[in-house]
Amino acid sequence: MIIPEVISNEAGLKTLFRADINETYHSIHGAAAESLHVFIEAGLQHWISQNKSQQVQILEVGFGTGLNAMLSLISAQDLQIKINYCAYETIPLPFALVNSLNYAVNWPSSFNNLFEEMHANNWNQWQHLTPHFSLLKLQESILLAEPKQTFDLIYFDAFAPDKQSELWTIDLFKKLYSCLNPGGVLVSYTAKGQVRRNLLEAGFRVERIAGPPRKRHMVRASKLPKP
Repeated sequence: MIIPEVISNEAGLKTLFRADINETYHSIHGAAAESLHVFIEAGLQHWISQNKSQQVQILEVGFGTGLNAMLSLISAQDLQIKINYCAYETIPLPFALVNSLNYAVNWPSSFNNLFEEMHANNWNQWQHLTPHFSLLKLQESILLAEPKQTFDLIYFDAFAPDKQSELWTIDLFKKLYSCLNPGGVLVSYTAKGQVRRNLLEAGFRVERIAGPPRKRHMVRASKLPKP
């Protein structure tokens, strides 16, 4: 099993580093700030602003440290909405390693047990963590998976295109487009030209919008609603 190492910047902010692909799990300049901007603000809050539903179906490509899921759980409680969250991951991380990143400084201590439970509970079965948030962690590659439900929002948080090029293809984006509900949204931290072109080829309407700290742009792609 591949075990990443913890690295930190000069300000003491931490993330995980995969030496085999020379890539970090989150921005070394602030993991929570990046996740909040890309997935919560540009993704979840944007979708809510465009829809009146009080229930959101979210698909995450790359569960990783669970940071995006945890921030979504907190948002579900704050916004009083129901989130059903399905995440694909091929390399589950030990909670002790994730906990050493000290991401818990970004939320009230009352949520800490939920973050641990999120990691400790079984894979491949639904966890009803709060009245507002349910989680299904699937230990499977999205490349091989055939999602059995449709989604309103996709968090595309795979490693960078030059590190995992097989996850940024037209074919995979077509698969994701097919399981996205009309009016649904996909968000990702990168806005590279080839990524945008592949999304367009897969059928998405693509926007390049302001990125998180230290990144100029990110991408938000959507599926047109039914006429």
